[in-house]
Amino acid sequence: MSVSALTRPRPVYRAADLLAAYLPGSYYFSSTRGTLLADGVDAVVGGAPGNRATAAAAALAEVAAVGGAAAVGGAAGPVVIGALGFRPEASATLVVPSVVRRAGAPVGAPVPDAPARRWSIRPRPEPGCYTDAVRRALALIDGGELSKVVLARGLELAADGPVSVPALLTRLVRADPAAHAFAIDVSAPGDPAPRTLVGASPELLVSRRGDQVVANPLAGSLPRCADDAENRRRVAALLASEKERAEHAHTAAGVADVLGRFCVDLDVPAEPSVIGTPTMWHLSTKITGTLAAPAAPTSSALGLAEALHPTPAVCGVPPAAARDAIAALEPADRGYYAGLVGWTDTSGDGEWVVTIRSAEVSERIVRLHAGAGIVSGSDPDRELDETTAKFQTLLRALGEGTPS
Repeated sequence: MSVSALTRPRPVYRAADLLAAYLPGSYYFSSTRGTLLADGVDAVVGGAPGNRATAAAAALAEVAAVGGAAAVGGAAGPVVIGALGFRPEASATLVVPSVVRRAGAPVGAPVPDAPARRWSIRPRPEPGCYTDAVRRALALIDGGELSKVVLARGLELAADGPVSVPALLTRLVRADPAAHAFAIDVSAPGDPAPRTLVGASPELLVSRRGDQVVANPLAGSLPRCADDAENRRRVAALLASEKERAEHAHTAAGVADVLGRFCVDLDVPAEPSVIGTPTMWHLSTKITGTLAAPAAPTSSALGLAEALHPTPAVCGVPPAAARDAIAALEPADRGYYAGLVGWTDTSGDGEWVVTIRSAEVSERIVRLHAGAGIVSGSDPDRELDETTAKFQTLLRALGEGTPS
């Protein structure tokens, strides 16, 4: 290779360039940390649940050794990118892409209007069935079998024509540039059409840079509204709510307990704060730590994400009993919802988020899920309202109104 080729500057991209370049079949992820767009597949990562981090490290090393996964626009070599489903046996999509482009974080920009179209919407289950499931969950909690369980419900939307994933992703990113936005090809053999997991998650499962890790669990929520004074009241009510704080404490404690096994020091704030999205307010605890053994595959961003998943924010306490209750009480399988999505590089650095405020899109069909944490004192109708509010992130981006 000539000296000029070695010293030729790499192209520099803006976040908006990579968002505009996304096409179905690509892999997109953006957050305040930066933007990543990847194409092609050099390797598919397998491995049993809990061991995928080791398999990912091996795949990354192999691809790097043969010079694959071209680094374009400042990317530091190959990455593993993809998504894992909620249950251990659920679907997983993890790949080492052929080409990686990187840019800075997205910035605010006008949100393009969603196209006018006709939708048919089918709740899964019907609202009354969901509130009945909440009552059954409360009986389990009152009986001492659970402290918390997160129950989700779904919507299946059918449009009058194909849904444009690039346009949907653009509206999600522009509506909330600080969110963790993603579009991941999760097509599987036998699918009648390509399938994309797309969303804008507010919840950071874990981020790693060198030996520093950050997690930002969320639990305890209220809808956001258009009135500033009412929003201030809701934030104050959220911070003062014994029920919401108890729900949040389960999640923060669970995340801190897991990260404490990997870290030589851990900073866990004594009190939660409140963060907002365009549709919701959430109790939030930002947990930071220093890794004891950053070179271990289990301490990679993916290894930490696997150890943390599922947090009480999407499952419950105790986890095994909560997962069994979810399987019994939810009629529809969650698939990728409430799983994890993100990326890890050869150094073990990366970012993984909880797969919420998301949808699976296949041609004209869009499937959404939203959940609410059930604890002692939960009101079934209010939990139903909370799931309805959480649907709004995707429904607004799709141009659809409030469902029942």
